[in-house]
Amino acid sequence: MTDSRRGLILINTGPGKGKTTAALGTALRAVGNGMRVLMLQFLKGSWHYGELDAVKAFGDNFVLRQMGRGFVKVGGAETDPEDIRLVHAAWDEARLAILSGEWDMVILDEINYAISYGMLSPELVAETLRQRPEMVHVILTGRNAHPLLVELADTVTEMREVKHAYQKGILAQRGIEY
Repeated sequence: MTDSRRGLILINTGPGKGKTTAALGTALRAVGNGMRVLMLQFLKGSWHYGELDAVKAFGDNFVLRQMGRGFVKVGGAETDPEDIRLVHAAWDEARLAILSGEWDMVILDEINYAISYGMLSPELVAETLRQRPEMVHVILTGRNAHPLLVELADTVTEMREVKHAYQKGILAQRGIEY
């Protein structure tokens, strides 16, 4: 066991709730330890989430950017070229942020969806993760994490749904889902 400090790659995946929430909790811990955090949300964009307002209190130490338009149709001809363009623009920003060393932690929220939908190459992501500065932590969220990225990661957590309120007909609740 080595106790040398270094940046880690973490993946929050699986069909259960809490992948982004867990990343936000880790980000909060990092900011509390004097680290700078950038969170790029690859597909979110049209809805207003509570975390957008909450992170403003941290100023430049915790920056959250929505890079998408919200709901994305995928599959064959259904995938809108504009959504693909937005994912690639988000990736360009993410890659530069990771390699810049300006951020202690970069969260790539919902990037696993963009990859599993065929909108972004897992090899491109893996190449950047391998090149990142030694102390940069990266968290990737979303279902269906690509095996290449799972292999590369230091820690992979799979959220498993045991039960969910929507099964009882309870709609998404402010402060819980958004």
